[in-house]
Amino acid sequence: MQTQLKTKPVAEIGEEIGLELGNQMVKAFAVANPNEVQSYTIGRNIIDQILAQPGCVGIKFYNAINEKGEKTLVYLGIDRNGRTILEFSMVNSLGALQIEKGIVADRIKPGSGGFPGTRPGVGIDGDNFEWEID
Repeated sequence: MQTQLKTKPVAEIGEEIGLELGNQMVKAFAVANPNEVQSYTIGRNIIDQILAQPGCVGIKFYNAINEKGEKTLVYLGIDRNGRTILEFSMVNSLGALQIEKGIVADRIKPGSGGFPGTRPGVGIDGDNFEWEID
């Protein structure tokens, strides 16, 4: 009997992991990579714009280096087959079909070395690391 690999549809990739596991994962990264950017902030508006593109079911994030030589993320919409949306067809206000460029985004705000949900001065302290929820 052959076993078929089941893969989730792209729209279903990702799951809620809870505060405890999330805390463990963030702490493990911070301990292993103390000089790395620990978080990035991305606003809802650009996320909504990406997801509003026709056929978009998710977002793919790429590690990148910006013009200043800083680590950042570049992110694009992806379709149900996991392909990045580089262009899409749409009907304009005159009823004509036109090709639009897909959104390629950046300009995230790197964290200051703190951790998601933390206030200044709260961070790693041995086993006492935890998020302080605002």
